[in-house]
Parts: sequence; C-alpha cells; structure tokens
Amino acid sequence: MMVRCQVLLGTFVEISIDQDDSQALDKAFAAVKQIQDLMGFHYPVSELSQINRWAHQVPLKIHPWTAQVLKIAQEVHKQSNGLFNCGVGHRLVSAGLLPRHMNLSNHQLGGIEDVHFLDSELITSPKPLCLDLGGIAKGFAVDKAVESLIAHGIKSGCVNAGGDLRVFGQSPRSIQIRNPVAPMELIDIGSLQNGAIATSGLYFTNRDQQQSHIINPFAQDESEAHINFSDSYSIMANECVYADALTKVLALSSALNHPCLKYFSAQAIRITA
Repeated sequence: MMVRCQVLLGTFVEISIDQDDSQALDKAFAAVKQIQDLMGFHYPVSELSQINRWAHQVPLKIHPWTAQVLKIAQEVHKQSNGLFNCGVGHRLVSAGLLPRHMNLSNHQLGGIEDVHFLDSELITSPKPLCLDLGGIAKGFAVDKAVESLIAHGIKSGCVNAGGDLRVFGQSPRSIQIRNPVAPMELIDIGSLQNGAIATSGLYFTNRDQQQSHIINPFAQDESEAHINFSDSYSIMANECVYADALTKVLALSSALNHPCLKYFSAQAIRITA
C-alpha cells in the first residue's frame, strides 16, 4: 500500500492505494490541484474569480470541469428547491470567511440559477455573481482523483479530502466521523466499499469565534444567514460531488428524508450532540 498527503483545497488531501505506483498518485494529486486552480475562490486569477468578475458582462468560455460542477450545482439547486445555492459567496465575504476581490456593495447579485449555458462550455449571466463552489468542488475533486487513479490501472484505494471521502475497488475501508461535542474523538460508523461519504459540522467554529460557513440562501437579514447547529450531518452517495453538496441541504433542512436525497440515491446520517 502507498499513502501520500498534500495540502490542497484548504485542507489535507490523503490518497491511499493498494499498489506501488507513485506516478498514479502524482496524476491524482495533479487533478485535485487543477480543480483548486480552476474553482478556488481565494485565487483572484482562478476561473471562478473570472466568472464572478465578468460573466454578467461578456460570455465566458470555461473549462469542461468547471462547466460540469456548475451544471451539477444547478441540478442540486433545483432538486432541493433552492436550499443548495452557490451564489452566497458575498455573505461569506462579509463575514470575513472569504477574501474580498471586488466591490459587491453596488450590485444586485444573482445565484447559481442565473448561470446560463450558451453551449456546453460557454456561459453568461444576466446578473453579477459571487459564486462560491466550496460546498461542491471538494467532492468533485475527490471524484476526479479517483477517476485518474482508475485510469492509471489502480484497482483499489481511497481519496480523503478533509472528510470528503471516496473508496473504490474490492477493499472496504473503515469510516469514522468526528464527535460533534468532542471533535478530537472519532466515532466508528462501519465500513464503506465503492462509495462516497461527506460530512458537514461546525466542529471548531465556536472555538475559532467564527460565524458558521453554512448559509441559508433565503435569509433576508445578514444576521440570520449563518446557520448554527450542534449536530453533524453526513451523506453517503455513489459519487463524492453529490455527497458534498447534499450535506448542506441536510444541514439546512435537518430532514433525513429530504426528497432530493432519494432523487440522488443518497443516504443521510446525523450524529446528535
């Protein structure tokens, strides 16, 4: 077995495979880094930053991976009746949780539903945007790393990006989730084979005296936009991109049987405080 870890996507990304193949690991990490460079809100020159800056003024040609994430985000937005909306970046900027790259005060901002595809990789928007793909791109990066490993002949392994995790192949992996009351304690929930799991929790928010990063897109008042909760919410799905996005729907709705979970063949897990 080979295991490597790199700092990417604002977290630790660990990849383990059941074969000795450093080149396959390098390619998988390169895929994760490419998604970071394309969709990172923190980078003023990322493709996401260009979308936020220019999409309401000129049509933009975007990378196929960015287009794929935007389309999935729109699909989850539709099925969750708007609970999942990547167009909340300005609220995270106002709270100091994301960097301020441009003046947002004079704009009536749109949401993910305002991204219009002129063709498969050409987009525009009728409104200025402040999209943040932090609630979905990490899961997508996990999936792309897995795809890369499989394409390079790896039969079994695991990609874990800060708790967004996908296992593939014949070897099941044990899964632990942080205790929401005592985050340094891990709770063993069983094993996972050929599937993905992602978790949303506010484990260290109070300790760090930060506002919650989970945003209610329907809140009119800024003080009510940041949702606080004491439980942890996990989603199991076939692909990590859906597990990642749907944890926000679950955290916002607290509905373990939300209709969109069935639509995406996902299962919910809540660990109470």
